[in-house]
Amino acid sequence: MNISVFCSAFSLDDRYTLPAREFARLLGEGGHTLVWGGSNAGLMGVLADGVKAAGGKLVGISVELLAHKAYNGADELVTTRDLAERKAMLLSRADAVVVLVGGLGTLDEVTEVLELKKHGLHTKPVVVLDTDGFYDGLRSQLARMAAEGFLPRPLDELVFFAEDAASALAHLETAGEASAA
Repeated sequence: MNISVFCSAFSLDDRYTLPAREFARLLGEGGHTLVWGGSNAGLMGVLADGVKAAGGKLVGISVELLAHKAYNGADELVTTRDLAERKAMLLSRADAVVVLVGGLGTLDEVTEVLELKKHGLHTKPVVVLDTDGFYDGLRSQLARMAAEGFLPRPLDELVFFAEDAASALAHLETAGEASAA
């Protein structure tokens, strides 16, 4: 599978880095392709290094304003004009989407992907790896939106919250098998 991953480009402590490394290892060992923001910085670089070390393929989708942080050694590196074009390409090149810890850019990416899925503009599985309860607030907000009628479909059809890397990848592989059937 081509798995787009949204995550931070900042260097983070081990409570976030170690689960990202584990996810990267599992992704690479599973023969999957990482489609990511193309950066060598922070968690993005950790993820790319881990996938590459585990034998996976790397497709980076960078953006002109961050070209100076592009990852050397990607199997393919595309540079887009702006962040909107990058988001669209990250989704179009993916069979599934995974969200790791991140800041405003990551939040922007996941909400857009969920909005597009809500409207039926894609059916790709979306998994949030909720490391150390980082996305508890997002999960709570989405649950409230669902409970109060703001979402036209059940929340579990839009997103799956995983507690660890293994359950995140297992969910994607199960969803991939179901869509292939």
